[in-house]
Amino acid sequence: MTAFETETITVSTTAAAAVDAVKIYGDGDTEVTALSHVDVTFEAERMTAIMGPSGSGKSTLMQCLAGLDQLSSGQVIIGDTDLSTLNERQLTQLRRDRVGFVFQSFNLIPTLNAIENITLPLDLAGKKPDEHWLQHVVATVGLADRLSHRPSELSGGQQQRVAVARALAGRPEIIFADEPTGNLDSRTGAEILDFMRRAVGDLGQTVVMVTHDPIAAAHADRVVFLVDGRIVDHMLDPTADSVLDRMRGLGD
Repeated sequence: MTAFETETITVSTTAAAAVDAVKIYGDGDTEVTALSHVDVTFEAERMTAIMGPSGSGKSTLMQCLAGLDQLSSGQVIIGDTDLSTLNERQLTQLRRDRVGFVFQSFNLIPTLNAIENITLPLDLAGKKPDEHWLQHVVATVGLADRLSHRPSELSGGQQQRVAVARALAGRPEIIFADEPTGNLDSRTGAEILDFMRRAVGDLGQTVVMVTHDPIAAAHADRVVFLVDGRIVDHMLDPTADSVLDRMRGLGD
């Protein structure tokens, strides 16, 4: 079955959606269609993985959903906000206040310690963190004894925990994670995925993750599969084996 035949998500539980989303790069002989009339929703308080062969459009979809890139046509909706209706200032504010980001490169400020990196987006927005929530986040990612350490004093896994905590600190409506375990060994990567899983289950967060790893995808509630810029299938309650089998069928 295709995603369109099996997926039913009510508006009240939708954290983000793409509607007839088209993204084209270049023109003429160099034109490339990265997304071709994509319709997909992402349920609140769930973890969804986006997968597909190289060049399938999965990173482009995430970037457009997160407001980091603009569609050529169609809509991206966060909550009840159509991103196409926002000017650049409003879009920047939405990314700052309502969206969290986790990247494989960590993107930490080397001169700041862990807690300063975690609260940096709130500091830039002139907001005070909710101390109860912040303590809950720090406990969830296991950083209580490392908060005064700078990134150079932390392992790769600890740095990524800081990045996850930073994404959670502002209690965003949705967190986008782009290959969050790509620079980590398998054990550390599994720890980060467990932390993200707990953020969904224990903290009520919503996570959309791009990954090429079936083991990472198995931590999600649902996997969306893309091929050539189109959604071709989705899978609920995935396992590493079932995802790997499906990916083999997609030619990756």
